[in-house]
Amino acid sequence: MAYDERLARFRQAHLNPFNKAPEQQQEHPDGETPTPARRPDPSPGDPEGTLDLGLAEDHFSRPVGLILASDVQQLRQAIEECKRAILALPEHSERQKDAVVRLIHLRLKLQELKDPDEDEPNIRVVLEHRFYKEKSKSVKQMCDKCSTIIWGLIQTWYTCTGCYYRCHSKCLPLVSKACVRAKVSHQAEYQLSICPESGLDSQDYRCAECRAPVSLRGVPSEARQCDYTGLYYCSSCHWNDLAVVPARAIHNWDFEPRKVSRCSMRYLALMVSRPVLKLREINPLLFNYVEELVEIRKLRQDILLMKPYFITCKEAMEARLLLQLQDRQHFVENDEMYSLQDLIDIEAGRLSCSLTEIHTLFAKHIKLDCERCQAKGFVCELCKEGDVLFPFDSHTSVCTDCSAVFHRDCYYDNSTTCPKCARLSLRKQSLFQDSGTEAEP
Repeated sequence: MAYDERLARFRQAHLNPFNKAPEQQQEHPDGETPTPARRPDPSPGDPEGTLDLGLAEDHFSRPVGLILASDVQQLRQAIEECKRAILALPEHSERQKDAVVRLIHLRLKLQELKDPDEDEPNIRVVLEHRFYKEKSKSVKQMCDKCSTIIWGLIQTWYTCTGCYYRCHSKCLPLVSKACVRAKVSHQAEYQLSICPESGLDSQDYRCAECRAPVSLRGVPSEARQCDYTGLYYCSSCHWNDLAVVPARAIHNWDFEPRKVSRCSMRYLALMVSRPVLKLREINPLLFNYVEELVEIRKLRQDILLMKPYFITCKEAMEARLLLQLQDRQHFVENDEMYSLQDLIDIEAGRLSCSLTEIHTLFAKHIKLDCERCQAKGFVCELCKEGDVLFPFDSHTSVCTDCSAVFHRDCYYDNSTTCPKCARLSLRKQSLFQDSGTEAEP
């Protein structure tokens, strides 16, 4: 083969792949060269073609740094095509049900990306960010896109209402990082490995976010490690912000702020109050070494025992006592889940004081202020002495079967069964005997 012909084939295969023949012809066993079969184009009314056009294509992806003005138009077109597909598909079929689900997802996405200029002229939507035009002129901020100062007196700037991403108005069309709040909504969980470093070579010596070349020598750009993700970032994506790392707090009870990237800093800020940490599964030994955690767990268990009193008490509902814990709603739902802010406040000693005050307020209402709640107390049936008992008292024990309350010493010293359980068992036997007697002729 001549050199020129080989060079031409090399260029055809490697340098300009878009000029290749549509399909290579293959020899037929009989020596004939058949025409390559092409798939027919779907007709406008064909459900298969409609679904491919409206759903198989990813309308939500875009090149980094590129904002397409026709995203909303594409979504609207996909919705219309999906509607036609639903009407064309057999009724009550699985494919029609899948198409309906996809139509719902497309409409939700359109609602998120819909341009709010008509209703809210100061709002711009970019990559799920909802940028609000700032009116403050005296505050000096840094642009998260170009890493320069925003001069409020002479420059227009925007802030995302979801993740607080700030940028100049001129940098708004160049934003390439999606809103972190969307990640928090879809994937609310922490990285629980302490600084899981994998090395610059695994990142191809590029920034983990913007893919700019980085190096530990600072040429062409300094590589800065994020203590939360363990990845390396350039100086534009890593400003040496400090944040408490959840993995260090859970495994080492270490709350010293560490250097994290801008993206990690925003993610941790949005996640700090979300109760997603189940300490008993992640690090159960932590309760053996941190006394404050044991105290907080006991207070939370008592509050859960107080909750039934409040839900059935008219005065407690009018006083809205449970709203004392509105900032920590998970405390009235379970005693296992913690947020990172809970752990930070426990380590600082703030949570123990505030929760003790709330616990005292709740107990005062049940045992002193409200007669209805007092009437729901218990008398120890083993000794039949002492004051009225409540399940959240420190000197009581609760039967696991019937929830009756006894003095702790009486409950463990008595080897017989629970009196209330025995009484209920006798009642069931008598009812069974009576029903059997009535059934006899």
